[in-house]
Amino acid sequence: MKINQFQLELAEKGISLSSEQMNQFQHYYELLIEWNEKMNLTAITDREDVYVKHFYDSLTAAMYTDLTKPLRICDVGAGAGFPSIPLKIAFPQLDVTIIDSLNKRITFLNKLASELKLENVHFVHGRAEEMGQNPAQRGQYDIVTARAVARMSVLTELCLPFVKTGGAFVAMKAASAADEMENASKAITVLGGKTEDIFSFRLPIEDSERTIIVIRKEKETPKKYPRKPGTPNKAPIE
Repeated sequence: MKINQFQLELAEKGISLSSEQMNQFQHYYELLIEWNEKMNLTAITDREDVYVKHFYDSLTAAMYTDLTKPLRICDVGAGAGFPSIPLKIAFPQLDVTIIDSLNKRITFLNKLASELKLENVHFVHGRAEEMGQNPAQRGQYDIVTARAVARMSVLTELCLPFVKTGGAFVAMKAASAADEMENASKAITVLGGKTEDIFSFRLPIEDSERTIIVIRKEKETPKKYPRKPGTPNKAPIE
């Protein structure tokens, strides 16, 4: 996806980016490539691929949820900052917290936020299972995002505890999640959520399939969840 296509495709979806915001994305790309030589941040390094598979893909969350208000957002396991940093660039009024278990990635993200002059972006080094039991993080966010490969029954336990009652967990999946959702229905209910919407679509240009799942939190997550690190993955609620 060429840079001008990126801007035009987003404008068609109601997301208009100023020249300053476009410059931030350009600088983001440069820093990503520079730091990728020191640590493994992404296997996708071609500029046009990064713009469609990382930047545009991250912003699809805003096409299916309303991010125009001053919301508190938490991104669990953001890696190189996806989807939360592109969302923050496009919607500067968001207050963003990123939780990641790898300190090297937190170092990169701190540098990135500083270089891009992003305000109200916070970084927490830790496991989601432990942070989800921390009163400073638990039940504090309007929206929690995860763009991850873990199956939904696991992701729900890692993410839903961070969502305040009435808020939403927005899961970004690479392909159709019908089978996963069937297996995750018990976990979603147990953890206090309800499936509100499932959106399937294809990315422009390269046409790969994507699914966004919106889980609304209707009641507080029982105190025993999330369980100890590693447990959700080894023994998912299914």
